[in-house]
Amino acid sequence: MSNHKCSTLYQKPRGRTRIIQSIYVVGFMDLFGVSMIIPLLSHHVKALGASPTVAGIVGSTYGVLQLFSSTVVGSWSDVVGRRQSLLTCLLLSAFGYGLLGMSTSIPLFVLSRIPVGLFKHSLSICRALLSDLVSEAERPLVMGHFNAASSVGFILGPVVGGYLTEHEGGFYTSALACAAIFLINAGLVWLLPWDHIILHCNATNNPSKSISNGCSTKSHVSARTYPDIARTRPSSRQPAWRQLSSVGSRIRMVALSDMWDLFLVRLLMAVAIMLYYSNFSLAMEERFSLKPKTTGYLISYSSTLGALAGFLVGPVTKLYGNNMAALLLHSTLLTCLLITLYASAQGVWQVLLTSTFFAISTTVGRTSITDLELQRGGARGSGTLIGAGQSVTAVGRVLAPLLSGVTQEFSPCGPPSLGVLLALAAVAVLLVRIPKWSKMGRIKMATKIE
Repeated sequence: MSNHKCSTLYQKPRGRTRIIQSIYVVGFMDLFGVSMIIPLLSHHVKALGASPTVAGIVGSTYGVLQLFSSTVVGSWSDVVGRRQSLLTCLLLSAFGYGLLGMSTSIPLFVLSRIPVGLFKHSLSICRALLSDLVSEAERPLVMGHFNAASSVGFILGPVVGGYLTEHEGGFYTSALACAAIFLINAGLVWLLPWDHIILHCNATNNPSKSISNGCSTKSHVSARTYPDIARTRPSSRQPAWRQLSSVGSRIRMVALSDMWDLFLVRLLMAVAIMLYYSNFSLAMEERFSLKPKTTGYLISYSSTLGALAGFLVGPVTKLYGNNMAALLLHSTLLTCLLITLYASAQGVWQVLLTSTFFAISTTVGRTSITDLELQRGGARGSGTLIGAGQSVTAVGRVLAPLLSGVTQEFSPCGPPSLGVLLALAAVAVLLVRIPKWSKMGRIKMATKIE
């Protein structure tokens, strides 16, 4: 068994509540600022004189960079600590959005997307930080609240961005406002009481050990060494080559782990959900003759429910007795059923019903699969795991538009119909693998007892 056990001070560390609430604010402001300019990007690049093909290539720059940088930056946050990595990502993202606010040519526009594509991982690091601060039992509730706060920002941002765009130079104003928001977030992170976040351990060999040296076992399921939050002795003082070596080792551990099944389920469901939304407006017009304005109301309704659903994650998790595998299976089944109903809907009321429950099932599913990844791979570092999950989702963002375009050639219902098949494949993987997860969990517990 492990020689160190975290004391009850871990459950209520000094300053923890303040940091958690501040991270909620950071998540809200992050997506509020980003969503101010996302709807305007394609219009701006076309206004700069780009052809549709060039606009498409430029638009894919961000996704490709995110695909390759998510895991690396997440692992780097495990190595150097959450504070430094979060501040670095916020400041470099602010720099990128500042460049975007001065982009008067296509080359400058592309240049502005590079730092954002490489370092816009602030939300992932925030999730890793929250995972460090709370117990496994609290984690779904806290993550659900964080996702809800972020989603509210994503809903309100386009409203403000649209208002600013109506004025002369509105895009540039929106981009510079986004940069200012990221600078404010960096200031908020800088002012947090990091020195108070120390996990004291009752150690049989070394009682003075705290989080700066790593505190083993957050729970009885898996031993883990916690990344330093306060960093009294920062690993950032290590040579760059040593940091890179540590990052590479962590990524290799995840790549060689037995978590392929969870990442496969994440990929299948990410593509299925993106296919559901990929041609939503066009399908509503072709299938039910809905005007874009009405479709916009429907999308806003679904997005609002998705934000509110974040507050349901905690109670639902308690209802399931923290059995996240069962919760993931049931939410995936429900999502598959709802995509099927949407693909075969004969009236708008069926689409409205589907949208109502779809927002809830996908929110619960995202939180539960993230929690399962952290449970099963906790010893490898939460930043690395969350980053790897984001990289898998980025692959889905690349595949979904291609698959949507091909299937739309046959029918407006083509994308969601393919989504049903992918969701069924995810359900099949879960049905086969969940019993093996339970068996592995029992073996680990028996080993620790011995």
